[in-house]
Order: sequence, then structure tokens, then C-alpha cells
Amino acid sequence: MSRFRAALLLLLLGGCAGGDAWTKPGMDRAAAGREYQDCRELAHTAVKTDADIDQDILATRQSDWQRAGVVRAETRVMHEQTRDRGAAIVDTCMKAKGYSPAR
Repeated sequence: MSRFRAALLLLLLGGCAGGDAWTKPGMDRAAAGREYQDCRELAHTAVKTDADIDQDILATRQSDWQRAGVVRAETRVMHEQTRDRGAAIVDTCMKAKGYSPAR
């Protein structure tokens, strides 16, 4: 696994609240955890293509970006956008399954 993909996975998993952060009448924590895991897997699949494209861009343009001094900032922005998109997918997925954020 490349460093970019490993970082993406950590950001995606760390950027999303766990199954305990969701409630649904009549559902226990274990069921919420399973549903949450399903949504995380969906999000991971959805952002994988974007992450792969970002990695290709970084690989082909890295020397240009290093000379311009923006490689770290651009990489951070890509990570944040991917993390935010993954979190939004998980949020939408859980809501579609009838869950709401725990209070």
C-alpha cells in the first residue's frame, strides 16, 4: 500500500465518527456498528478512484510542485477533500438507513 493510500485510509477512518455516534429507534449498538461499517466501506470504495487520481497527479507533477514549494500544501488539500467527501458519504448513507446523529 502506498504512503498516500495509507494516509487516505487513516484520514477517512479517523475523520468519521464511529457507529456509536448514530442512533435509530429499536436498533442496538452492535447493529449500528455493522451499518456504520457498511457505510464506511461504501465511502472507501467511492473515494478510492479520486485517491488514485490524486496519487497519479502527485507522482507525475511532484518535481514541478517541489520546485514551486507547494507539494505539501497541495497534498494536504487533496487529503482533506478526500476525507471530507468520505465523511459526507458515510453521513448520507447512515441517514438513508434511518439513523440520526446521537446527541
